[in-house]
Amino acid sequence: MPKRYFVNKLLSATETNIPLDWNYWRAVLAEYSQLIEDRVPPVPKFADGGLYVGTPGIAYLFYRLMKSPFTASHKDDFISKGIKYITSSQSFVESQRARNATDFIGFILGPAGFQAIAAAFYTVAGDSTKADEHLNHFVNLHTYCSPLYPVSFGGNELFVGRAGYLAGVLWLQKELQKPILPVDKINEICHFIVQDGRKYASVHRSPMPLMYSYYDTEYIGAAHGISAILFVLLCCEDYLSKSPDAERDIKKCVDFILSLQTENGNFPCALDEVDHRRRRDEEDQLVHWCHGAPGVVYMMAKASLRWKDEKYLESCIKCGDVIWEKGLLKKGPGLCHGVAGNGYVFLLLYRLTADEKYLFRANTFAQFMTTPEFKRGARTPDCPYSLYEGLAGTVCYILDLFDPKTAAFPFMDVF
Repeated sequence: MPKRYFVNKLLSATETNIPLDWNYWRAVLAEYSQLIEDRVPPVPKFADGGLYVGTPGIAYLFYRLMKSPFTASHKDDFISKGIKYITSSQSFVESQRARNATDFIGFILGPAGFQAIAAAFYTVAGDSTKADEHLNHFVNLHTYCSPLYPVSFGGNELFVGRAGYLAGVLWLQKELQKPILPVDKINEICHFIVQDGRKYASVHRSPMPLMYSYYDTEYIGAAHGISAILFVLLCCEDYLSKSPDAERDIKKCVDFILSLQTENGNFPCALDEVDHRRRRDEEDQLVHWCHGAPGVVYMMAKASLRWKDEKYLESCIKCGDVIWEKGLLKKGPGLCHGVAGNGYVFLLLYRLTADEKYLFRANTFAQFMTTPEFKRGARTPDCPYSLYEGLAGTVCYILDLFDPKTAAFPFMDVF
């Protein structure tokens, strides 16, 4: 079976850091941003796919560019371009309002994500009227997190479910520096997530006190899986402090997932792979943000900060080791299953440990994406200019390389 990744020729390197040439990377950012504009124009039909692969994700890119101190000289230009993507995305979202209400809270793959990005964008752009309009739309969607509107195929996960909506709430609170939902409403949504997890685990005799499925698969990783749900719950500190029984169940789940970490540092994609008869061969393991160590690491990092136990930090370090070995993915440059998404783990580890070897690794992954080897050998993603699969996510990663003390994978800030 051919390898899923490029061989890392710097695997044994001992450097602690490499300097970044801003002039070089500024030219790369300009090239990538222009490609995105040219190939994904701001028209409503390209909004389908939400933040994941649609124009709302491109609007998020321009939000990041207009906020960055490294690109501040072009802020007005980024505002102008971003507004076009927000306007076209809004036209699409409004045309979809007759859909089933269970779609409404989708953050990565639904209208909730668009409303959050638009609220943050207009706030920074200085249009408080439009910012408030979109913020109110986002806040009002919380009613669809109630048990009256279950999403039968995955009502609690990150892309379309309650955990994603809460991730949006937490992101907006950091971006806008103010409460978005009352604490009791956040705690209520957490309660629904935990109750659903307990019910499912009981019915399906799960080895964990909480479990969830997405289209009948019990995923472990960040995309659709329990690790992202647990990560979001761990971020809701008031809920944990008021619900010790829930926190105990969450900890039991985290510890069980920790027990699944392989010798090389990776994790199975789903619970059915725990059975040795269905276990993937080592070379067939997925080392992606969506499935594997690059996504589970965020849950482990949050557990480390919450419970102050070294075993969770050790797990994070093991995740970094397998990513350094097998993370130069041939699937492309994106966040979900690409090199940039894997590189973000090194920026996380730098913030956790202050060890500069992780900056070296993060910078190495960025540089590799510009090499002829990568350009020749990498596959073209289905949506090569999008936030989660393509160059828009890569641009966010490059921006974060220049501010590693605040760098964070989009919508999954551990700190």
